[in-house]
Amino acid sequence: MIKIATKDLSAGMITAAPVFSKTGQKLFPANTVITSQKISYLEFYGVEWVQVIPEHEIDETSLEAPAQGNGPEPDTETYAQKVKRSRNFHMFKVDYSKKTELLKQSFRNVVDKSQPLEPDALLDQISSLYSNHLTSLSVFDMLHNMRQIDDTTYAHCINVAIISRMAGEWLDFPDEDLDLLTLAGLLHDIGKCMVDPKILTKPGALTEEEHAKVRQHPTLGMEALAGYPLDERVKSAILMHHERYDGSGYPSGLSGDSISDFARIIAIADVYDAMTCNRCYRKGICPFEVIATFERIGFEKYDSQYLLPFLHHIIDTYIGNSVLLNDGSSGKIIMINRQFLSRPVVFTTTNKYVDLSKHPELYIQAII
Repeated sequence: MIKIATKDLSAGMITAAPVFSKTGQKLFPANTVITSQKISYLEFYGVEWVQVIPEHEIDETSLEAPAQGNGPEPDTETYAQKVKRSRNFHMFKVDYSKKTELLKQSFRNVVDKSQPLEPDALLDQISSLYSNHLTSLSVFDMLHNMRQIDDTTYAHCINVAIISRMAGEWLDFPDEDLDLLTLAGLLHDIGKCMVDPKILTKPGALTEEEHAKVRQHPTLGMEALAGYPLDERVKSAILMHHERYDGSGYPSGLSGDSISDFARIIAIADVYDAMTCNRCYRKGICPFEVIATFERIGFEKYDSQYLLPFLHHIIDTYIGNSVLLNDGSSGKIIMINRQFLSRPVVFTTTNKYVDLSKHPELYIQAII
């Protein structure tokens, strides 16, 4: 093998070893044929050099064979498709499904008062979903691709727990606080188990009376857990996660710093996950539309000291993803515009760089 600077790579070269980003994320396996798109991807991640197979040593039989039948060719396969066929995703999906059932049973036990909640044991069980993945990028790769599979309250609670924990890591929280924040995310919607499921799964618009019943869930959750020796920050997050910084939330209409710090973080994770996931009454909203909404009105309703780091980090988890634009074209996100987070640079399948911040008529319609 020989070492080639990324700037000197050319299409057709073949990697001799796996290529990793500076944060340890595996970008390409060995025996990957380099394309112009892949070079752009490497440049974005700051990869300085790549080990390639000398031309005279290339053995075409060692290269990964294209998929047969109707499967996509390697260069047209989307990022999501690659993630979903990976062994890591399969293992995550199995573990995620088991932990969703575990959380469901734990919530039912609390509601039925049949068995006491064991917070530490529950947290230990859930920890495998984030501790087995070395980087936040790989964790979010898993979550992004689970959105079409499970949209239950229990899955939502797991998502919010993981997203909140990542937010805490981005904010350099100590380990003890990270565990408490994760637990708060897991338990934040337990009160919904005491709301009529017909209301929660109603496909049409809710009546005002039904809305009122749904808005009771933070209080119901707090009451259900009142007898447990939980940290006060966990309890306050359960009660306050629908309060808003401008005072427009519920159940108490609190504002500003009267809302606990954990509740302010979980509020952001809760809304992000709820909007991007499928619901019985609508399809999930494109994450870039959600991020654009946060940019437009988020700084009124959410604490900027938590919202800004969240947006700047969450957007990075979509680099490399395949997207569909509203004009029908598609491509990959290769660069984030820090001034307009919801409008990145897309390298299209027609080999064009499109800076969406300079094209107001275009926007990302879907992650594909």
